Amino acid sequence: MMAVTAPLMLSLFLGASAAAAAFQRPHCHLINQTVSLEKDGCPTCHPMQTTTCSGHCITKDPVIVSRYRKVYQHVCTYQAVEYKTFELPDCPPGVDPTVSYPVALSCNCGRCVMETSDCVYESLEPDMCMNDITHYY
Repeated sequence: MMAVTAPLMLSLFLGASAAAAAFQRPHCHLINQTVSLEKDGCPTCHPMQTTTCSGHCITKDPVIVSRYRKVYQHVCTYQAVEYKTFELPDCPPGVDPTVSYPVALSCNCGRCVMETSDCVYESLEPDMCMNDITHYY
């Protein structure tokens, strides 16, 4: 009787350990992030601290795929966001120096909205500059 119970207990323990490991990742939450602000026509790049969303969201991968049922993967994204503006220095006359950037106020796990989020797996780092000149203030 003991020999049958031991493998069952071991499998239950391993299953519980795997489930617990999935929940040890930080859940979707606000983080501080440096982003680079730049604009066509302005020669400088300006790093700015803002808040963004980061963390783990539980998703499902269906066993049976059907073209009649859409499956959406949940990602950590903005629940509430406001936009702030910054005036880039050294822009030539005739170029509007103002740039808007998002500041996350709260986060949630939901569908990725392509209009407001970068939903690709591998994208550029948020502090990457296209311009050669970076000004730190």
